[in-house]
Amino acid sequence: MTTGLLDHADELFAALAEPNRRLLLERLGTHGVATATTLAAELPVTRQAVTQHLAVLESVDLVSSTKAGRERRYTVRVEPLTAAASWMNHVATQWDARLAAIKDLAEAPIS
Repeated sequence: MTTGLLDHADELFAALAEPNRRLLLERLGTHGVATATTLAAELPVTRQAVTQHLAVLESVDLVSSTKAGRERRYTVRVEPLTAAASWMNHVATQWDARLAAIKDLAEAPIS
């Protein structure tokens, strides 16, 4: 992850931990752009709850919004997700190397 993302990684992962927020990101990915009203029609939560979830996602830069008349239109921001995935791949690579070293030690003949 980039330094800026590391600064609020806990908040990013906490935001992603909530199932309805992940559903909102999926729906926004499908729609491209959507309003809270449109999203609420597809989820088992109220429009007010959707708006609150979107505010959390926006606070960690996972979505952005623009005002269009009386509505707010939301879109997914992929950069933080890409950076988080890159960081997780980096950590996974480090663990793979550690586990390979342990395996080599465990399988080495005893002299």
